[in-house]
Amino acid sequence: MARDSCLARVTAGVAVGGGIGGAVGAVYGTYEAIRYKVPGLLKIRYIGQTTLGSAAVFGLFLGAGSLIHCGKSY
Repeated sequence: MARDSCLARVTAGVAVGGGIGGAVGAVYGTYEAIRYKVPGLLKIRYIGQTTLGSAAVFGLFLGAGSLIHCGKSY
């Protein structure tokens, strides 16, 4: 497969978006769990849900942006 293929760019976009979204989601989830005083082990569940949700959404949008940008050549 070519190094500059569209699939490689979209895959890289999804991976980078998932990583950034996961990091931001973990920080935000921790902040919200402490702020709203989520009890006990539910904090871990809340932080995990926030992390995965944020990673999925940001990865989706960065992948879609990479797909849109893939057809343009400068």
